[in-house]
Amino acid sequence: MYDITGYHEAHSLADVFAVIRTDPHARIVAGGTDVLVKNRAEAATYAEVALIGIREIPELQGIRLEVDGTISIGALCSFDEIEHDPIIRQHMGLLAQAVSLVGGPQTRHMGTIGGNICNAGPGADSSPSLLAYNAVLEIQSPTGTRHLPIRDLFTGPSQTVLKPGDVVVRINVAQADYQGYVGYYTKFARRNALDIANQSCAALIKVNDQQEIQDLRIAFGASAPTPVRAPHAEAYAQGKTISADVLKAIGTACLKDTKTHSGRNSKAFRDHLVTVLPGRNIMTALKGDE
Repeated sequence: MYDITGYHEAHSLADVFAVIRTDPHARIVAGGTDVLVKNRAEAATYAEVALIGIREIPELQGIRLEVDGTISIGALCSFDEIEHDPIIRQHMGLLAQAVSLVGGPQTRHMGTIGGNICNAGPGADSSPSLLAYNAVLEIQSPTGTRHLPIRDLFTGPSQTVLKPGDVVVRINVAQADYQGYVGYYTKFARRNALDIANQSCAALIKVNDQQEIQDLRIAFGASAPTPVRAPHAEAYAQGKTISADVLKAIGTACLKDTKTHSGRNSKAFRDHLVTVLPGRNIMTALKGDE
C-alpha cells in the first residue's frame, strides 16, 4: 500500500513553497517512477507522506537554445522528450543516447530528467552524460535562485546537497561544453532493456585534425557511491595523439577515480570494465556511430 496522506497539485513554484512551509516533509513528485517506488518499498522512511505534484509548472518544462548558445533543459522533460528533441539530437547526442537506454517505453515516457538526477542513484543513466557536459543546475527555493554545477550535487547513494524546499528548475549546458565534442555512452547490464546499469561510462571528446586530444571528459555510473568524473585520465589525455597505447593508459588512469565494489558483478570485473569502456567509447564516438 502507498502510505500517502495527501496530494497537492502545484501550478507554480509559489504553490510548492506554500505547501512546504506548512508541511516540510512533503515530497515533490513528477513522473513518480522513483518516488512512488520508494514510497512502497521503504515504508518506514516514507511513512505518512504528502506529495506535491509539479507537472503543471511552466518554468520546469521545455528545451531551449538560448541566445548565447546555452542549452536549457526543463527538469520536467521526460527521457522520451529529450531523446527525440532536435536541439538535443543535434548538439548533445551523448545525452540523447543515454536517456534512450532508461528502463522501458513507459518509464521513458513518464520519468523526468530532473527526477533522475535528484534521486541520485549511482547507476542513473542521465547523470554521467550531464557530468561530462559540465551541466549546471538552476535551483529555486523560498529564499531565491542559485546555480549549482552537477558535480557538486551528489554526496552519496540517493543523497544530494538539496535541502527541503529546493526545486531543480532547469539543467543548463554552456555552448563551450558541447560545441565541437562527440561522445558515446555505454550501459553495461545483465539485460538489454528494463535493467539498472551494473556499470556505465560516458565519454565526450574533442580532437583536432591531427587526432590530438584537445579535451576529454569521462564519467562513470555505478562505479562509485555517486556518479563520478575521471580527472586523472582526463588530465593524462590532454594533447595526446589517439593510439591504442594512449587509450589503454586512459582506461588504467580511470581506476584512480573510481571506487568499485562487488555487487551484481565482482570488483575485478567492474575494474576491468572501467579500464576498457572509455577507449571503446572514444573510438565509437570518433567514428560517428552515435
